[in-house]
Amino acid sequence: MSDLTVYEKPTCTTCKSLFKLLGENGIDFERVNYITDPLSAEQIQELLGKAGLRPRDVVRMREPGARELNLDDDAAVLAALAADPTLLQRPIVVRGDRAVLARPPERVLELLR
Repeated sequence: MSDLTVYEKPTCTTCKSLFKLLGENGIDFERVNYITDPLSAEQIQELLGKAGLRPRDVVRMREPGARELNLDDDAAVLAALAADPTLLQRPIVVRGDRAVLARPPERVLELLR
């Protein structure tokens, strides 16, 4: 089992680039498709805490409904992210008690130091 977990959407171009980068560096990782296996608001909050991010930082603003969110209301944004996983930026990579939003994919290297 890997100590690196990638929360992803398999068809995401950035996720595919991340997988290529990890593979080229021989880094094993676990994949979690959060579209088919949605995360709860609590799980999202835990990931964000590890990354030092607020819910507003991971909203995909081009998705339908995103612009209507009150981005200053963390609880409401978390609820929206849990209800509609397509609103969540990806990929999010976790290693132990740290995480990064791997946009660009090279940000994952911060976790490997």
